[in-house]
Amino acid sequence: MQTLTDNALMVKVKSGDLDKLGLLYERHKKKLFGFFYNMGNNPSVSEDLVQNVFVRILKYRQSYSGEGPFTAWMFSMARNVNYDHHKKVSREGVSWGISPEDVEKGTGDYLNEAMDHQGDSLLLNRALGLLSSDKREILLLSKYRELKFQEIGEILGCTEGAAKVRVHRALKDLKTIFLQLETR
Repeated sequence: MQTLTDNALMVKVKSGDLDKLGLLYERHKKKLFGFFYNMGNNPSVSEDLVQNVFVRILKYRQSYSGEGPFTAWMFSMARNVNYDHHKKVSREGVSWGISPEDVEKGTGDYLNEAMDHQGDSLLLNRALGLLSSDKREILLLSKYRELKFQEIGEILGCTEGAAKVRVHRALKDLKTIFLQLETR
């Protein structure tokens, strides 16, 4: 079964072979978890959101056309799940993570120690956290999930060229924020 492509597995799920969804889950749960975690969610929320993506995949399996990569379709669902989660959280007035202000002022001695030990990695994560959510999202899809520009374009509903431009602009903004943080 491991030799079947994601698209072939999803076509089987669409036709009623729901056991194949488990294989897709095993293949993609880490990628989705990383996506949600890097979008600013805590680990337990990220795990819940991964589950929600697969619930939606099951619910909307009939809408899967089989055209284009499965990952593009899956990350489109993931974006919607993330958006819905944050819309619900903001409606309920629940705090779901650390704000950029909390990161800047520090949350205790352990944060200062971590900054000393992790250096640029932590600075990069802080800079990423200060980007707008749409720019953070496109960088996560491009650089961390290593999706192709064509796939990113499908997810975002734009052309491949527009996806390249958005990634370039997001990287430029990230570099500016990183350099500003570095000089503090």
